[in-house]
Amino acid sequence: MKRLNLLLGAVLVAAGATSCKTDTEQMAEKNIDRYESYVDSIGNLDATERSANWAQIEAEYQARLAEAEAALSDAKESQNAETRINDTKTKYENVKTETEKEANETAADALVISYFGPDNMVGDDLNFNWVNKDNILSVYQNFVDTFNKNKDSYSRQDFDKIKAWYEALDARKNTVEKEGLSSEDNRKIAALKLEFAPKFKWERMTAKSEENQEAKEEATE
Repeated sequence: MKRLNLLLGAVLVAAGATSCKTDTEQMAEKNIDRYESYVDSIGNLDATERSANWAQIEAEYQARLAEAEAALSDAKESQNAETRINDTKTKYENVKTETEKEANETAADALVISYFGPDNMVGDDLNFNWVNKDNILSVYQNFVDTFNKNKDSYSRQDFDKIKAWYEALDARKNTVEKEGLSSEDNRKIAALKLEFAPKFKWERMTAKSEENQEAKEEATE
């Protein structure tokens, strides 16, 4: 009986504490709770869904954050409320960093697949041992076709990757020539290289120039 009375007393004290809060204080706490819950919900989303809807997520996050920070002055325990907001900010930044990393990895995979197909995921080691005298012409042809089709959408980093792949493919060609590459295929590859090299140089130079200009404009804003 004594234990039950103690528990009831604790409930009454908690109820009393809640009832002591003004409507403004309760609204402030509600807004901070909403902010925490929203960030938790972002973390629970599937990575692909997060990346696909990040602009909308960011806009909603900024709105919830503004509400929570505006509630600080009305919160009953402002120091505790500020700690909760700061902790939630850190949690959000961690989710944002992870989302950006996942998006970059997905984009990198899509780029390499577009050039070499899903079965030949060329990595940092630039291993082209799968290229041989029978398929090297088709590899070059797809390389040039893919570049021509997508060159206007590439970033500076994309151009750097493509340059490294092209140079590694050329190095592999030197080996394949000794393994029986036909004269006809060699001639066609030479024509593709002649088409690709000056075009790539120009597009890469232009992309770097445009990014530098954008960076300057952002710095002056």
